[in-house]
Amino acid sequence: MSRWMLASVFSLLAVAGAAAAPMSTARQEQLHNLLVQDCGSCHGLTMRGGLGPALLPERLHERPRAALIDTVMYGRPGTAMPPWNPMLSREEAAWMIDRLLEGINSP
Repeated sequence: MSRWMLASVFSLLAVAGAAAAPMSTARQEQLHNLLVQDCGSCHGLTMRGGLGPALLPERLHERPRAALIDTVMYGRPGTAMPPWNPMLSREEAAWMIDRLLEGINSP
């Protein structure tokens, strides 16, 4: 297992441990870091695309919010997009999608 994969597994385990707790400021910070680091590793650190497509508000607004949440929760079979439902609640996935729709790199 590569170092990147191993680091991702440990990061995901830390996220999974916090997934059952109510949404707190600390959890929001964890989810923000997950967006920037883990999502950014495929979608680009500025969310302009990479292995995965761009996650910019102007692209995401074309899709229904529920479909975006489902993509986070269940992944995209046949692509590198994994399902995050073992580590995230639907509420957390929705929070992350809302940040992307607002523009995660916005001040």
